[in-house]
Amino acid sequence: MAEMKPNSVPRRIHEVRHTDTPSGVSHVRAHQPDRFTVVGNHLLQHPVLSLTAIGLAAHILSLPEGAPVDIRSLAERFPEGRDRIAFALRELETHGYLRRVRERTESGRIVTRTYAHHLPHRVPAVPGTGAAPRARRPVPRPSRDAQAAPQEDDRGEGWADPVPPAPRVPEAPAAPARADQPDPPADDTAPHPRDDRAVTLLAGLRRTDARLTLSRRDVHRLAPAVTAWFDVGAGASTVIHTLTAGLPAVLESPAALIAYRLRNQLPPPLPAPTAPPALSARAAHPMRNCDGCDRGFRAAEPGRCRDCRAFFPATCAA
Repeated sequence: MAEMKPNSVPRRIHEVRHTDTPSGVSHVRAHQPDRFTVVGNHLLQHPVLSLTAIGLAAHILSLPEGAPVDIRSLAERFPEGRDRIAFALRELETHGYLRRVRERTESGRIVTRTYAHHLPHRVPAVPGTGAAPRARRPVPRPSRDAQAAPQEDDRGEGWADPVPPAPRVPEAPAAPARADQPDPPADDTAPHPRDDRAVTLLAGLRRTDARLTLSRRDVHRLAPAVTAWFDVGAGASTVIHTLTAGLPAVLESPAALIAYRLRNQLPPPLPAPTAPPALSARAAHPMRNCDGCDRGFRAAEPGRCRDCRAFFPATCAA
C-alpha cells in the first residue's frame, strides 16, 4: 500500500491576512503616507445615492482647489455621458454634498462656484429622496395545519357564517340621444346689436385673404374694437385696409394680429365740422334803364350807368 502524502501548504498571498469569513470582500490594506483622500462612510455607504453619484463625489473630493468640475470637463474625463453626470450632480446637490452658487467677481463677471462638502450641509428635505429605504417585513407563511380548512364540527360557538355581499344592481344604460333634439347652445355669447356691422366686416375678411378666417368666438370678441373705429369716424374701407395691408408671409394667429392692429392703430376722432360764414343780408338793387344808352343796370335810383357817367361826367354832375 502506497504511503499517504499530505498536501503541500498553500502559498500565502503577500499582504493578505488570513480571515475566517467564508465569502465576501477581504481588504488588502497598505500604508499610504501621501496622495490619499479621507472620505466618510456616510457618503460611500449612502443608502439612497446611486453608484455614479458616490463615485463622482469621491472623485470631486480628491481634486485640488480650483479644478474644473463642470459637466463638460467631467464628461471628457469619464466614459459616462453628460446626462448621467448631470443627474449624479443633481443627486449630490439634493443630499447636501455639493452646492453650486453664482457669484460676481471683482471685475464684475458672473461665475459659477462649486462647493464640495465633506459632510453634507443642511438642505430642505425632499420627499421620496432623503428618506432611508424601507425594510421589507417578512410575510408570515402559515403552516400546513393552519392552511387546512376547518371541519364542520370544529367551528365552536363563536363561529359565524360570512355575510354574503350585497347583489350588485346593474346600472340602467343611458338613453341614446334623439336625432330630432337640437344641439346644445354654444358657449360664446351673442354680440350686441350695435356690433352687427362690425361682425359683418370681420366675417368677410376671408374674402380678401383666406388666412384671415376667424372663428365665431373671435369675431364676437373683436367686434367691439371694430365698432370703436366706426365711432371715431372711420369707414369700412379704412378698417379693411388697416387689417389686411402688409400681412406677414407666415400668419400663425390671425385673431391676435387683428386685435393688435385694432388696439394700436385706432385713429383719433374727427374734429367737429365748422359752420360756413354767414352771407350778408344786404338786399339787391332793382334793375334800371340808363337814361343815356338805355342799358340795364342795378342801382338804388334811376339815372345813367357807369359807362355813361364816365363818358359824360359834366352832364351827370349837373
